Amino acid sequence: MSEPKRLHPIVILLTIGKRIKDFIFTFIALFFILNKGDGGKLLLIGASAIVIIGIILFSILSWLRYTYRLEQNELRIEYGVFVRKKRYIPLERIQSLDISQGLLQRLCGMVKVQIETAGGSGTDEAEAVLSAISKEEARYIQEYVASAKNPSVQNDKSVHEDPSHFVYKITPSQLILLSLTSGGVGVVISAVLAFLSQLDDFIPYKKIFRGIEQWAVSNLILIAILIFAGLIIAWILALFGTMLKYADFHVTKTEHDLVISQGLVEKRQITIPLTRIQAIRINENIVRQWLGYGSVMVESAGGSASNKEGSKVLLLPLVKLQDIEQILGPVLTDYQFTLSFTPVPKRAMNRYILRGWIIIVPIVVVSIVFLKVWGLVSFIILALVTFWGVLKYKDAGWSLEEQQLSLRYRSMVRTTVFIKKNKIQSLEMKESYFQRRKDLATLEAFVKVGFGGAGGCVMDMDRMDVKKVYSWFSRDSEKRD
Repeated sequence: MSEPKRLHPIVILLTIGKRIKDFIFTFIALFFILNKGDGGKLLLIGASAIVIIGIILFSILSWLRYTYRLEQNELRIEYGVFVRKKRYIPLERIQSLDISQGLLQRLCGMVKVQIETAGGSGTDEAEAVLSAISKEEARYIQEYVASAKNPSVQNDKSVHEDPSHFVYKITPSQLILLSLTSGGVGVVISAVLAFLSQLDDFIPYKKIFRGIEQWAVSNLILIAILIFAGLIIAWILALFGTMLKYADFHVTKTEHDLVISQGLVEKRQITIPLTRIQAIRINENIVRQWLGYGSVMVESAGGSASNKEGSKVLLLPLVKLQDIEQILGPVLTDYQFTLSFTPVPKRAMNRYILRGWIIIVPIVVVSIVFLKVWGLVSFIILALVTFWGVLKYKDAGWSLEEQQLSLRYRSMVRTTVFIKKNKIQSLEMKESYFQRRKDLATLEAFVKVGFGGAGGCVMDMDRMDVKKVYSWFSRDSEKRD
């Protein structure tokens, strides 16, 4: 493929949609500023027409000026409307080709290919994005990249002909349970509130609320019902959104990669090179923990600022904890998915409780002083914070294998991290004055992923246990091994 090629013309519509989305608040501002009188309306129509025509022309020119080709073991991209830019990406630097298919791409039989490289470009974007190419073209690029990185697999051994086997497929019951126990409702509500906050300068909220204040006082029950109904609707939207996103989720393994496919409306395919896996993470929110379920993530040396999923990829959306070893053991043979951990010492429990009290106790005192009897209700919050501190203490632990460090801790969810010794970038030991008095220390392990850092942290371990982990990780220990 030495001749420059253009993307499918559907990219013009995608670019127009993206630009209009970027200018949506500008349009709203123009509407409220200029929509006054006949002259203002004409000016509003004229300004809007100019902006829309400019967006359309810019989108067409961007499509015409964007070309790509594979040549001399490089992906060569040229683009730019006013300033011509060239980007040459050596194929051996490409770590993954993430393939997705949005609604418009599906209607046209196209796919979107997002290219991630070792270390990324250091920007908020992926190294390269081919927004709409044919499936055959995407397959050819995959084969070309695989051949360039592994010359021994040329000709008859393409990416799709590599021996592969099935690893995991989400069942309908798991999909329903995943949707019911996800935190998507918070995302929906946050998105609505964020959108409304952007309109604060244009919608006279104070005037509106003054007008309905008297009505609200006499209709508190109706308002409570409306709020409850709104939460139910947000929950239903989040439920269906999660089901659409993770429908037909399945994982297969080739010789060198894990391939994840998912989605009903927008189909996605993510490729994770096995050699780039830095750590395995199990997350359990409180409900899933009680039910014995969790989700498994892979922390990989890939991704970018706008595509953090390239570095932290959901491998198993929902799985019974007792089945993880059976599912992933044959695939990730270097890892031992132990669920047995050495707990932190009993003398550390008070510290886990006091961390929550530092914030909540002053609030309780102020509530009692100013609210009198009603302030006693704040003791309920104090009890919940205390319970959460005890829960964090009980969940904290560590485990050491010959070549693997495993850490378990809780923030909002219980997290278990499995890290191979040769993937640990650094270990950090922290001791405060109060920890030293109780012979405790905090251990934090760091691994390098494509965007930012990752790893795990267990607070208030026994100091001798932390030293044991340090001895295991030290260079002297490696020499002895």
